[in-house]
Amino acid sequence: MTLIGHRPGPGAARPYRFPPVVRRAVAGGQVVAAHLPGQNLAVALLLLDAGAAREPVGKEGLAGVLAKALEEGTAQRDATAYALAIEALGTELVTGLDWDSFQVSVQVPVDRLSAAVELLAEAVRTPRLDPTDVRRVRDDEATALRMDWANPGPRADKALRADLFGAENRWGRPMYGDPNSVAALDPEDVTVFHSEWFIRPGTLIVVGDLDRLDLDALGATAFAGAGGGPVDRGGPIQVPFREGRRIILVDRPGSVQSTLRLGHPSPHRAHPDHVPMTLAGTVLGGAFTSRLNHLIREVRGYTYGIRGDFASSRRFGRFAVSSGVQTAVTAPALVEAVGEITRTQAGGVTEDELAVARSWRAGQLSVELQSPRAIASALTTLVVHDLPDDYHARLRESLLAADVDQVSAAAATHLRPESLTLVVEGDAAVIRDELVATGLGEVVSATP
Repeated sequence: MTLIGHRPGPGAARPYRFPPVVRRAVAGGQVVAAHLPGQNLAVALLLLDAGAAREPVGKEGLAGVLAKALEEGTAQRDATAYALAIEALGTELVTGLDWDSFQVSVQVPVDRLSAAVELLAEAVRTPRLDPTDVRRVRDDEATALRMDWANPGPRADKALRADLFGAENRWGRPMYGDPNSVAALDPEDVTVFHSEWFIRPGTLIVVGDLDRLDLDALGATAFAGAGGGPVDRGGPIQVPFREGRRIILVDRPGSVQSTLRLGHPSPHRAHPDHVPMTLAGTVLGGAFTSRLNHLIREVRGYTYGIRGDFASSRRFGRFAVSSGVQTAVTAPALVEAVGEITRTQAGGVTEDELAVARSWRAGQLSVELQSPRAIASALTTLVVHDLPDDYHARLRESLLAADVDQVSAAAATHLRPESLTLVVEGDAAVIRDELVATGLGEVVSATP
């Protein structure tokens, strides 16, 4: 008996309408809000220009330690009293960190949002930052990183980022730091970082039934006691492409698998090619049905999964492919991956592939942007990347309208297979000669 499977075609994208965006200046800061009529839950998110890129080189991990230290009490209450106060509202502080921003948010019923914003502001503006607490938080974070870095992946990611962006630059080092950089932080580092970046007003994101919320009062609470002028956000960073590929070998003696990280620089988030570039990345490696996953997983059987996509921040971006393969097939998997990237760059995408990618990406908007938290996250994208207020309202149409010529042109322009850095974390004694034999590029050992 023969079983024949037929992959289902893409369905029609569901209609989606992003809520209207409201902006107003309040008490030296900015409030950006979205109206969800009848929604009983509300989200308030304080967005600060205090992302990982603001950390000094050599002090990586500061923002992450500070995020945890915010839970250790304030100038007004100790940790227990603060925890009881915020739990009494049925919420918690949720912190987030990326290259461009630091975010602190609460989600509560609409009638409790004012009290929740007051507690949020108390934690952000006046944290206790007792040296003993900060050291304990720091040590906990360093221990967690040591456990994470004992696994395959983080060292390969570090090697790739350093080669693409330069280890002398903050954005050429791990976003959350590494075990050594975090362990070396002292309480004064955290206090100084807070005084430089957490006292500025920032932007308050509010999502909920605005007919039942006072945006001016919420902004006044969030920005009370804040000060300082605007900071230089900086323009896009011009990252040069490598002239020719090279393979960086991260030795992991005795490993039965090799971790692959392939990448090169790509445009920043607000680049006009963002939509066609995203779709090109989806066809190549951004979905389970992608070319890379079909070839490396389904046809060759080298891996359980492989992914490749474009990721971008306010000032820079990168294209990267990641996977794990058995040691014995390290070299052929690398050759096949580079070959597929090269074919996509040279030949573009097909209408059938693009139809699947368009439908999936557009359909995600209907699924992902339903909750108040998801909409708050979408609003932060507008603020951080200076996008127009109707960006999300137009995004679905932009995705569905992208044609083969546009997406293929983006692939031809923004995929650079000849400039790839190929990082392999595995047993160097076993795989080095085979990597040299591929001819993909010079093989060098990663620096410690």
